[in-house]
Amino acid sequence: MRPIALGICSAFFFAFTFIINRMMELSGGSWIWSASLRYFFMVPMLLIIVMFRKNLVPLFKEMKKQPLSWLLWSFVGFGLFYAPICFAAAYGPGWLIAATWQITIISGSLLVPLFYETIRTANGPMRLRGRIPFRGLMMSLIILLGVALMQIEHAAELSIKDTLLCVIPIIIASFAYPLGNRKMMEICSGRLDAWQRVLGMTIASLPLWVILACYGLVTEGIPSGAQVWQSAAVALFSGVFATVLFFAATDLVTGNMQKLGAVEATQSLEVLFAVAGEMILLSGAWPSNISWIGMGLVIVGMVLHSYVSSRTGKTFAPSASKEKIIG
Repeated sequence: MRPIALGICSAFFFAFTFIINRMMELSGGSWIWSASLRYFFMVPMLLIIVMFRKNLVPLFKEMKKQPLSWLLWSFVGFGLFYAPICFAAAYGPGWLIAATWQITIISGSLLVPLFYETIRTANGPMRLRGRIPFRGLMMSLIILLGVALMQIEHAAELSIKDTLLCVIPIIIASFAYPLGNRKMMEICSGRLDAWQRVLGMTIASLPLWVILACYGLVTEGIPSGAQVWQSAAVALFSGVFATVLFFAATDLVTGNMQKLGAVEATQSLEVLFAVAGEMILLSGAWPSNISWIGMGLVIVGMVLHSYVSSRTGKTFAPSASKEKIIG
């Protein structure tokens, strides 16, 4: 029960990303500052953690080996992930974005052929190109159906243009997140732990956030004090608290795929926490019956997906313990 409890707590803190981003948007804050300020705040927070673990020097040595790769895949994994998520907050409530974001499971499954996996054979280790996990993908279609129901309901209230401006950025982010993170894991090849890799990617993505902040300074002016503190809260709750809790949960079930799948399935509760948070903090409207059905399908789909993953001895979702760290 302890790993499940920790997983639920991590989902609670991950949900703050969607709630606070929506809060900043409704209060007039620009998505540009919402995106860039989070990563500015994450640098000192992660530096303290990595320095405390005495792993800072090995990280910098590793980054010097392939600086261009770090810049490229950090831009993809962090830049093309979080900037679109913040942009989408201007066109949809946090719970809708949190639920739609779960399609990253499908996106991650479709990216599998781009990577190789090493298997042990009688003749020694052999590298094989990954194959799309169709069993897991079929379970993921339930998630897609749930997202479609919610988006149809959302489209009935807004124009098609606004709906697309909410959905398309999330789809882009859902591919960029697993692609960038998996590429960096491949480059690091186990030489760095997750904390080092996330700090390295945060530092390598800073040029993008600096450029974006300069653009925001010219077009939007300086961010309000409230937006600065809200961005710091996102960095702390999602970048630190949620990550620590999720790592603790996955560490407790290392080697047990069935229990790992159960821990990963707890992340579907982000949707429910986002709904509750918006109603409490933002006086948001109660979702319609169709939206509740859609959310239910998303949660059921994630649970079934995790179950199939554990039965096959593989984790198909791109939110495995080393990737689900920046939601």
